[in-house]
Amino acid sequence: MMDLKRPIASLTALVIMAINAPVALAQEGEGATDLNDLALLSQVINWEGIFRAVVIIFLAWLLLRFVDRLVENLGESIAEHRLAFQRANAFFHFFVYLLTVVIIVLFSFDIRPEVIALFGGAAVVAVGFATRDLLASLVAGVLIIFDRPFQLGDRVKFGGEYGDVISIGLRSVKLRTLDDSTVTIPNNLFLSDVTSSGNSGQLEMQTVVDFYIGLDQDVHLARDLLRVAAATSRYIYLPNPITVLAWQEPLDGCIAMKMRVKAYVLDTKYEKEFQTDIMLRAHRSFKEHDIQPPAVLSA
Repeated sequence: MMDLKRPIASLTALVIMAINAPVALAQEGEGATDLNDLALLSQVINWEGIFRAVVIIFLAWLLLRFVDRLVENLGESIAEHRLAFQRANAFFHFFVYLLTVVIIVLFSFDIRPEVIALFGGAAVVAVGFATRDLLASLVAGVLIIFDRPFQLGDRVKFGGEYGDVISIGLRSVKLRTLDDSTVTIPNNLFLSDVTSSGNSGQLEMQTVVDFYIGLDQDVHLARDLLRVAAATSRYIYLPNPITVLAWQEPLDGCIAMKMRVKAYVLDTKYEKEFQTDIMLRAHRSFKEHDIQPPAVLSA
């Protein structure tokens, strides 16, 4: 009887090779496709352009540092035009930032239709989601520059923070608070929340100081003393009026006379000094003329 084991084994081997041949060819094709994709992807990055982009970033940084120093010196020597210099510097910064970003993209990447096809729609959507906040802040920065709800140098209140606008950039606005902290706020937040500007592009700003006296005190004399205390301060901006308001207000179980001084400080940077100066002058005048606070406060 013939031995059929060897022919059967050979036939089985041929069948397996026939089945696996298309898969092997497909894998080789995929490997070739992957190599082509990698080669195309490597062509997207322009390495020589990246080196030039780094040089451009360094030069832009040097230019902005020089202009900042120049604006700071001009603001100190010509104080009445300090905010105008700062606003012009903000426009210059914004233009340099935008131009630098465009140049970096053009130098560093070689974007062609086949590259876009390589990445596909899914990658484009992923990049869009990843950069949506950045793009929103960029658009908001443009709106802030041209719509001007506030300007560089303004003293603003936003989201519980109060301070001077020291920078309006492509992505964020920087505030320097009165305790000398720097707060960074994304531009897109300013599109939906309320922002209060105390001086609206001017050096002078209205400042409010409150006082409490007893109902049995001479309110007319107290009003005159408060007006003199404000008018004689070294920080007062006299071209604008001084207003003293008075009304009764509940205070810790009693009724007090609340008096509010509204006057203009000649420069926003002297706001707290101005308030302190008025407070000390008024306190000395009240003591000299025996004007007492509410009884609950003097107990």
